Amino acid sequence: MVSTRYFRSALAAGAISLACASSAMAQGPFTLTSTSFKDGQMMPRKTANSNPANPNCVGENVSPQLSWTGVPEGTKSFAILMEDPEGRGGAGVHHWVAYGIPASVTGFAEGEVSKPSDKYVGGKSTQGVGNYSGPCTPPGTPHHYTFVLIATDIDPKELPAGLTREELQAKIVPPAPAMSHAKGTAGLVGLFVKPN
Repeated sequence: MVSTRYFRSALAAGAISLACASSAMAQGPFTLTSTSFKDGQMMPRKTANSNPANPNCVGENVSPQLSWTGVPEGTKSFAILMEDPEGRGGAGVHHWVAYGIPASVTGFAEGEVSKPSDKYVGGKSTQGVGNYSGPCTPPGTPHHYTFVLIATDIDPKELPAGLTREELQAKIVPPAPAMSHAKGTAGLVGLFVKPN
């Protein structure tokens, strides 16, 4: 059963979606997919983090392949958030914050964002890094690793490196909804738990 915490996080992330839903629908489906795992299914072990100091980090920190289609009209750049809403006892863990992805980019190859790249600007994850940081899920119930792709009308070079998730969201969707820079959103959820 999906936890209440997961639904609360999904609703919070949906604030951006609601700000731009009508625009996205007018352009057709904006979709985010992966060849590494199917939406709602288990992510491969190699996508988990590889921190020897944490026994729950049992992978190789290989970022999954990601690609997107149906880009909304007026998109200048993309941002990506990867979150575990159930991490840290429900406080949530932001595994990847990236933005400034040019509109010409349509995806990332497997392993491509496990390190810095000139194809995106790295923000600041809960782990304090700007590149992909894979799951370190404890044994028990699988966690929901939510990837949210946001199409924006922000120039790829406009935002500085090192923004947190909250700082990035404030730049994309300021307090005045009419000033929203979001053009559309797409999402993908992968599951992971430390194997027995």
